Amino acid sequence: MAEDKIILGIDPGTTVLGYGLIHIQGTKIDMLNFGIIQLNKLDNQPDKLKRIFDRIDGLMEEYKPDEMAIEAPFFGKNVQSMLKLGRAQGVAIAASLRRNIPYEEYTPKRIKQAITGNGNASKEQVAAMLQTLLRFDELPKYLDATDGLAAAVCHHFSKGVGENNKTKGSSWNSFLSKNPERKIR
Repeated sequence: MAEDKIILGIDPGTTVLGYGLIHIQGTKIDMLNFGIIQLNKLDNQPDKLKRIFDRIDGLMEEYKPDEMAIEAPFFGKNVQSMLKLGRAQGVAIAASLRRNIPYEEYTPKRIKQAITGNGNASKEQVAAMLQTLLRFDELPKYLDATDGLAAAVCHHFSKGVGENNKTKGSSWNSFLSKNPERKIR
């Protein structure tokens, strides 16, 4: 039977969070939607985290993704920035767990490698390759949107095996083997 699933990709951020949704049907990849969650007008961290959770939960309600891919925070020099980014990622993951949607993490370098063949590619290079691959006309104002899309495409190309799941099989199979009570009957 041909593969048929929807993947939500997330590029976490505390100012701008990017997301992208793709639909896989057999060997065909179609973009369903991509965009950003604008957070810079919110004054405090709790409001930002609530907005992230609510918007991602809304995307999950609307598109019913089968899996989620999220960019893993990279190690930076600013501890406060890393803490805020980790919280944004955690809230996005919590939204997927709430809906029993398995997730997988991918490093920025791995995502760039999967899309362009170069782990050091720029955001613009990733966006241009996705534009060709997924056949969309205009690049978004914020490339965080294409970064979210890139996470979803990387997940598909990686057959669901990301940083948390280095074993054989899909992240869904791994998730079910560790959580047999979650199996849908």
